[in-house]
Amino acid sequence: MAAAKILHAGLPIRVYADFDDQHSVVDAYNEAVSNGAVAVVGPLTREDIRKLAAEPGLPVPTLALNVVEGSASRQLYFFGLAIEAEAQQVARLARRQKLRQAIVISDSDPLSRRLQYAFEEQWTALGGSVAQEIDFDGDAAVLAAISPTPDSMVFLATDIEKSRLIRPYLPNSLPVYATSQIFAGNSDTLVNFDLDGIRFVDMPWLMQMDQPAISAYPRANPPLPTDQERLYALGIDAYNLIQILIANQMKTALPFDGVTGTIRLERQTFVREALPSLFVQGHAQWADAPIAPAAPMFPAQTRNASGVDAASSVLEAAPVESTPINP
Repeated sequence: MAAAKILHAGLPIRVYADFDDQHSVVDAYNEAVSNGAVAVVGPLTREDIRKLAAEPGLPVPTLALNVVEGSASRQLYFFGLAIEAEAQQVARLARRQKLRQAIVISDSDPLSRRLQYAFEEQWTALGGSVAQEIDFDGDAAVLAAISPTPDSMVFLATDIEKSRLIRPYLPNSLPVYATSQIFAGNSDTLVNFDLDGIRFVDMPWLMQMDQPAISAYPRANPPLPTDQERLYALGIDAYNLIQILIANQMKTALPFDGVTGTIRLERQTFVREALPSLFVQGHAQWADAPIAPAAPMFPAQTRNASGVDAASSVLEAAPVESTPINP
């Protein structure tokens, strides 16, 4: 809805959200098409997307808001915020910095394991080696054996709370990388100070809020929690992408600089490249930004954002009716 207000696509958006085991997502999809929809956005959950993907043919351009494996109808495209893709991007960023050995710290959480495997698969495919795998259960003693070498780095596959516990035990000279799961907004300076120096990737919607291409879109009022802001941004980019699909402008309009990142098309999946960012003086910002003015809590830790990771910032409509399907 936020994107539609700015882009004035013309025809109305109709939301279909009343589907369950009795009225399936396929029923809702067919109902939308029979009511005249010329494009469909959704659903969001992987289970519902698999049901839709199993259909032999879809009559209109359809943009699912998640990514699933396997074959799909020619009209079905995928776009999502899979955090495993961020772990793979981190591996590429670290290799561009000429780092060769990775120390991977994870825990028993299933998401942590998925991030670990995604990072290691991409890392080794790019010629890197895994020097250590550390399973962190809250006992800092497992971190004592970490010793930096000139070509080594740490990948944190852990959430914010675990990462806050781990960070003080890591040598300051050792580059530390993570995904967007360690960023929950810039309102809690104390939390962000605990994560000082960590490089991560996140979306321009959160990291470049003052840029004209981002600020052009209205924000939710009242403000949303950070994880819901990411879904809000997903909706904005989904609206733009469905316009590209309807107009069949994939060759001319892509790659696309969206509010979630730089987006390109690989087969039938829109791949998102997030924005390299880092924590500096209790504030998270994109890597090439000037240091945000703030009174440093620990003056000795003051550093220049571009100096920490300047190179990592290199990143590889006709009126229609768009019909979102919400899970």
